[in-house]
Amino acid sequence: MKVLLLHQHYHSPEKGGAIRSYYLTQALVAKGIKVTVITTHNEQSYLKRDDEGVEIHFLPIAYNNRFTFAARIVSFLQFTWRASRLGGQLGKFDFCYAISVPLTVGIAAMWIKRRTGIPFIFEVGDLWPEAPIQMGVVRNSLFQKSLYALENRIYQSAHSIVALSPAIKQEIEKKVNQKRVHLIPNMADCEFFVPQQKPAQVNHTGIDPSKFTVAYIGAIGIANGLDYFLECANTARKAQLPVQFLLMGDGAELERLKNAKEKLALTNLLFLEFGNRERVRQVLSYVDACFVCYKNVPVLQTGSPNKYFDALAAGKLVLTNFGGWIKTEIESEKCGVALDAHHPSDFIKKVSPFMSDQNLLRSYQSNSRALAKKKYSRELLSDQFVRVFSTL
Repeated sequence: MKVLLLHQHYHSPEKGGAIRSYYLTQALVAKGIKVTVITTHNEQSYLKRDDEGVEIHFLPIAYNNRFTFAARIVSFLQFTWRASRLGGQLGKFDFCYAISVPLTVGIAAMWIKRRTGIPFIFEVGDLWPEAPIQMGVVRNSLFQKSLYALENRIYQSAHSIVALSPAIKQEIEKKVNQKRVHLIPNMADCEFFVPQQKPAQVNHTGIDPSKFTVAYIGAIGIANGLDYFLECANTARKAQLPVQFLLMGDGAELERLKNAKEKLALTNLLFLEFGNRERVRQVLSYVDACFVCYKNVPVLQTGSPNKYFDALAAGKLVLTNFGGWIKTEIESEKCGVALDAHHPSDFIKKVSPFMSDQNLLRSYQSNSRALAKKKYSRELLSDQFVRVFSTL
């Protein structure tokens, strides 16, 4: 069997960022399936490379998290066009697996299907165009209708669809109830991220292991609504709580948030440079609780953020500021708490019990690790993913 995988943001473990697509390719390779990936890099020329049994084609198309929405659209369209052409030239495949976002990768999958007859599976990690519409980025009504029509056409053209959360699955099934929609969330790498004893010494970046530590690790964009995270830090500072906040990542909002830190005099907040998985693991060794933060927009509650699954695997208390399926899960599994999205002062009420009761904290942290192994382990979800192809 030969599979063509389209993903504009494919990352291997040595780089920072989400590596779900890497996990997926390795799951296929482990079953003897030949995998070819079309992706991009920020270099000036095309590159082909073999990496752990996967043939990867890197298209020279610039992209980073600090791009404006317009610049992102240009990058998305460039990938759609060039991936369509290259995908039609690489020979015969049994299946194509197209990973969004962007939604436009579905155009490439449809074009390749039309040219070569390859059926495609469409993976949906975020609901587009609903997300940019609800966030007010796409306001023109005609453009909105065009994007909804494109979304529906892609769903209808796909052989099947993979949704990354229960909420996303439900929304897709409302639109195309005759299609099979598989639920395969992001994975918890329970071998790489494990519960660790806190180091005894202060980290070289200033992380103090004697303090209760809350970390946000991930993208720093508008959708993440990290002003709320800073307000939690400000609330804790005013209350003189021995809490330190860590913010690690990169994105369009980074410099603005750094300036906001200075204006608020948040001496209890550290900004850490974006790093790869090994760097993330090192930072997590100092962390008591991981924060999963989003802007207060309903559609963002449907997502399946990588940071959530890393936190579970590492055995951390999970804090969120939104509702939806993750709120329901962390409360029912007793591995985290949801804060009031409108009142950052709720941080003190909800987190103080874990600071004063180490047994309570350890219980919730243990429940996080148990949930990761029971429901989201890489081994479990890799097997589910491979079985998707047996249904074709």
